[in-house]
Amino acid sequence: MQFEELKLIAPLLKAIREQGYDTPTPIQEMAIPDVLAGRDLLGCAQTGAGKTAAFALPILQRLLAAGIPFGKRRIRALILAPTRELAAQIDECFGAYGAHTGLRHTVIFGGVRQGPQTRALERGVDILVATPGRLLDLTHQGFVDLRFVETLVLDEGDRMLDMGFIGDIRRIVAKTPSKRQTLLFSATLHSNVRDLLAGLLDNPVEVCATPAATPVESIRQAVYFVEKSNKIPLLVHLLTQQDLRRVLVFTRTKHGADAVVRNLARASVSADAIHGNKSQGQREAVLENFKRGKSRVLVATDIASRGLDIDHVTHVVNFDMPHEPEAYVHRIGRTGRAGLSGIALSFCAIDERADLSAIEKLIRTRVPVEDEHPFRSSVPVVIAPRKVFSSAKHGSGRRMPSRSSRRVASR
Repeated sequence: MQFEELKLIAPLLKAIREQGYDTPTPIQEMAIPDVLAGRDLLGCAQTGAGKTAAFALPILQRLLAAGIPFGKRRIRALILAPTRELAAQIDECFGAYGAHTGLRHTVIFGGVRQGPQTRALERGVDILVATPGRLLDLTHQGFVDLRFVETLVLDEGDRMLDMGFIGDIRRIVAKTPSKRQTLLFSATLHSNVRDLLAGLLDNPVEVCATPAATPVESIRQAVYFVEKSNKIPLLVHLLTQQDLRRVLVFTRTKHGADAVVRNLARASVSADAIHGNKSQGQREAVLENFKRGKSRVLVATDIASRGLDIDHVTHVVNFDMPHEPEAYVHRIGRTGRAGLSGIALSFCAIDERADLSAIEKLIRTRVPVEDEHPFRSSVPVVIAPRKVFSSAKHGSGRRMPSRSSRRVASR
């Protein structure tokens, strides 16, 4: 299927071509027709599957079809995202896809001065992308009016629940019209996500492009059993290999991320850290250095496991195994994007083996063990008899298109 077959208008097709995309991803192919038809929708797809375009393109088309109003623009589409990075990237996507529409958009999030954001709001926008806290703050100050919202999007719904935004979301929803289109996109559809839906969506279409929390097929995975004290030497050892060109390393804590950066610096490896203690300006500078290749390694906490959209990340390294198995899927999804291949390596200490077992249960497969390294753990690895995992069923949706080998939209 081509984007033209989704009945998108010429200005959007032109923008898509300028971005180098020609083939919709499964979530885009399944979601765009229903969003264009004005239906509420619950979309589930793994990270990197192109969820942003799945809602941004039809929203732009519906707004343009309704016409650009005279006078000050009113907020007609509101997109909520859990993190600053994801909000900024969604806003960039609206700018790219809506380049030929004349529609206005802006993004608001905390951690920066509100002046530029309030000035953009006062000029009037059609589309607002926001994190919940800053949105409520500016709403209470009188800078945001949500009475004219026609479409509300909750992106990364499971992540917003994990971060404790449920109360903020309900307060925001109460300020929007009861008659609206509501879209919720999530990487997982656990019962707590469905609890969030109560009263928000009206007879929604449910589409699931891939089994929930399944790593993309193009990512090669491996686990290294290693003593905790040898994780830094192992990482330095692996970074001597030239094919580790752009590496994203995940730690469990902010302190741990900073410690990894310091140790890599001692080994003459260029690295930066990104986590919640960094200001927004620092985070943007760190990301820019990584994207431009000034830093070979970016060390992050799970705040960056979603929302980072960086091309050509060759390797993801789980320096610390995540306690939440779903976080593993989101972490490794930072590589292998847009149909490209990627490699995910995990360092597993003795006290993290239960975390690995939980991950393997979730993804329904064993992560291959890499024994050929000089820092193998002295603690024996006891592997239980292999269990035959049943295949995860696809969620409801019209069909499950085959994966295309052509370049696809990944935002």
